[in-house]
Amino acid sequence: MTLSIVLQFAVVLAAIWMGSRYSGVGLGLWGAVGLLILVVAFGVNPTSPPVDVMLIILAVIMAASVMDAAGGIDFLVRIAERIIRANPKYVTIVAPLTTWSFTFVAGTGHIVYPLLPVIYETAHQSGIRPERPMAVATIASQQAITASPVAAATAAMIGLFSEKGLSQWGLPEILMICVPATLTGVVAAAIVSMFVGKDLKDDPEYQARLKSGQVPAPKSAEERPPLKASAKTSAYLFLCGVALVVFFGFFPEYRKLPGAKGPLAMPIVIEIVMMAVAAIMLLATKINVDEVPKTATLRAGVVAVIGIFGLAWLGDSFIAAHQNVIVPAIGEWAKAAPWTFAFGLFFASVLLYSQAATTRALMPLGMALGIPPQFLIAMFPSVNGYFFIPTYGSLIAAINFDLSGTTRIGKYVLNHSFMIPGIVATSVAVITGLFLARIMF
Repeated sequence: MTLSIVLQFAVVLAAIWMGSRYSGVGLGLWGAVGLLILVVAFGVNPTSPPVDVMLIILAVIMAASVMDAAGGIDFLVRIAERIIRANPKYVTIVAPLTTWSFTFVAGTGHIVYPLLPVIYETAHQSGIRPERPMAVATIASQQAITASPVAAATAAMIGLFSEKGLSQWGLPEILMICVPATLTGVVAAAIVSMFVGKDLKDDPEYQARLKSGQVPAPKSAEERPPLKASAKTSAYLFLCGVALVVFFGFFPEYRKLPGAKGPLAMPIVIEIVMMAVAAIMLLATKINVDEVPKTATLRAGVVAVIGIFGLAWLGDSFIAAHQNVIVPAIGEWAKAAPWTFAFGLFFASVLLYSQAATTRALMPLGMALGIPPQFLIAMFPSVNGYFFIPTYGSLIAAINFDLSGTTRIGKYVLNHSFMIPGIVATSVAVITGLFLARIMF
C-alpha cells in the first residue's frame, strides 16, 4: 500500500471524525470536504453521487412526512401505548416488540420518543426496573430499521444491489433474512434485559432517591389532545403504500411493462408508489401542505440524504480509485471468513450515527470483495452500532425520561444501560441472519 493511499485514507477518516463531531448534516458536509481534498490534492476522480438511493429516501420520507403532518404517526403511537399498557407485567418483552413493530411499519426510529414516557410509567407502576424495558425498547426501535421495507437504510441496500447489477437481490431477500433475524435479536436482548440490574425494591440507590423525593411517584397517563380528523386516514393510506411496495418486491412479474424485457427496477417502483401515496394523502386529508416541511420526520430524512450525499460519495470515490489495491489486500481474508466484515460495518456505524450512511459507504466494499449478497444482507443489522457510544438522541431521551435514574451512563461511559441489550440484539441478529442466509440461498 503506497504512502499516497495511506494519506488519502487518513483524509477519509478525518472527514468522518469531523462529521461525527458535528453529527446531523455535518456528516455529509464534512464528507464533501474530504472528497474535495482527495480531488484537489491527490487527483482522485470522483464517482457519480448516489442519486438513486437519495431519491428513494426522499420519496419514502415525503410519504411519512405527510402522514406525520396529518397526525398519522400520533395515531400509530396511541395504538402502541395501548399495547404496552395492556401488558404491564411483561413490559420488558412487550415494549421492545412494540417499538420494533411500529418502526418496521413507519420506517423511522423516531417513533420511539413519545413511547418512552409510557414505557417508564408502565414499568414504574408495576415495580419493574425501568432500565430494563426502556433500554431494550430503544435498541429495538433501531434494529427494525434494517428490516423495514420503507427505511432509508433498506432503500440504500436496494439501491446498491440495483446499481451493481444484482437486481435479483432486493427487498424480498432483505425481508426474508432481516425480519426474523432482527426479531430474534430483539427477543434475545429482551430476555437478557429481564435480569439486568437489581429489582427496584432491592436497589439501594433507587430507594435512597425515592425517600429523598427525587423520584416522582408513579402517575397515570396524561390526557392528550384529541387526534386530528385526518390521522387514521393518513396512517391507513401510508400502510397501503408499504403493502404495495412489499407486494411488488415479492412479485416482480407485476412490475413488467408490456414489451419490456424485464421488470421495472424496484428503486423506481418505490419512488413512484411512495410519492403517489404522499399526493393521495394530501388530497384525502386536506392538510395544509406548508405543515409537511415542518415535521420532524422530514427534517430527519433530509439529514439522512445529506449524510449519504457527502459521506457515501467520499467512500465510493476512495474505494473506486484504489479498488485494485484494496480488494486484493483484504479480499482473501474476507472470503475465508466473510462474517468478519460485520465488524467493519458495526464500528463504522458507531462513528456515522446513521444506518443508511454506513450502508451506502461500506457495503460497496463488501460487494467489491466478492462477499455473496445473501451474507451482506445477513450482516446488514450490524450497521446498528450507534448505541456503543451513548450520545445518540434516542439514548439520551431514554435516560432523561427514566425519572427513577436506573437508565444511565456509567462511570466509565461505555458501561451504560444500552450496551448489553445492544450487543446481544446485534450479535444474535447477525448470527441468525448468517444461518438463514446459508440455509435459504
